[in-house]
Amino acid sequence: MASAHHVELTTPSRSPPQLGNLIRLLPLSVDDLPFHPAFTKILPSHETSNTTESHPPDGSRSGDDTPSQGSGRPVLIPFIKAILLEATSFIDDCVPNTFKESSLKSSPPSINKVSISKRTIFPAELSRIPWTNSEIPRQVSRTQTLNMKEAWFARTSRHANQSEEGTADFPEFEEGLRVDHNEHEREYTPDLFDSHKVVDWDEETANIRTIEEFSDISMTVYEMCHELPFPLSPRVFSILVVTAKTGRFDFIIAQIPVDIRSLPEAFYSNGRNIREGDSALKRKKTILGVYTSIERCRILPDQDIQWVMAVASDAKGWLPMWLQELSLPGAIAKDVGLVIKWLTKRRGRRT
Repeated sequence: MASAHHVELTTPSRSPPQLGNLIRLLPLSVDDLPFHPAFTKILPSHETSNTTESHPPDGSRSGDDTPSQGSGRPVLIPFIKAILLEATSFIDDCVPNTFKESSLKSSPPSINKVSISKRTIFPAELSRIPWTNSEIPRQVSRTQTLNMKEAWFARTSRHANQSEEGTADFPEFEEGLRVDHNEHEREYTPDLFDSHKVVDWDEETANIRTIEEFSDISMTVYEMCHELPFPLSPRVFSILVVTAKTGRFDFIIAQIPVDIRSLPEAFYSNGRNIREGDSALKRKKTILGVYTSIERCRILPDQDIQWVMAVASDAKGWLPMWLQELSLPGAIAKDVGLVIKWLTKRRGRRT
């Protein structure tokens, strides 16, 4: 009689998802972006000094370069594709599998509570990112990563797919969040006093029907301007914004910091607002902060709407990171209620 051998089956441990090199707190430079005609008019560095109190990360480039269309810039379609794939991987894989849930928060008038989770990405892990060996290379030295740390917070909320009090249907979410994302954000965010469009690639993206599963693609650079309580200075965040549909009932938004102090089309980053602002608030000296975020909104199999957002930020200036990290979970939860309230008001104006 043959002897039986017990074989123990083990499931191999799953390695954590690989972090990408684009959607990070370290800002892109103008040279890291696909060609745009505005990039042929770079300001000399002396024209961007002493007007805005900026706190650029180590290694950010000055405005002395004059890039051209043939200067090794990334090609538009592969660049957009890389950002959207990285955003999708982060929100679908990293957030549910590597973030730790920390709290449930109410966000009236939204009916359902908001789940908050967090993850800190330390310098050792950031240094292992294939910065130069990725589909879209970035010239980031190991020295630059030594002092980098990203404190990420995510929120997840579910909403009945109904155009009624305390919630919204998918077309309302899409029109409010994907379409004119940054202009609408200014409308529903109380302390956001300006959303200045710097440049866009509308003409180029209008000719792109799809990139893999992505469609209705847009790419824009904005300056988002927040008023802070006295005596703190206003904060300006210059960001590259990429939005796309990922299906009939699914869309994604990625926002990445970008250093645009050398662009004449910038308004706050280069201090032009101090001379040309049309209000006392817009003429104030500002501090340049950084943030990066990803949002995905979709209809689930049970027909509820799921809205997930992950963000890392640094407002710079005199605001210590521990205080920022303490306040951010409440702030991102509150945004859900602000959006639902704003969508309800828009709905009322149309009836």
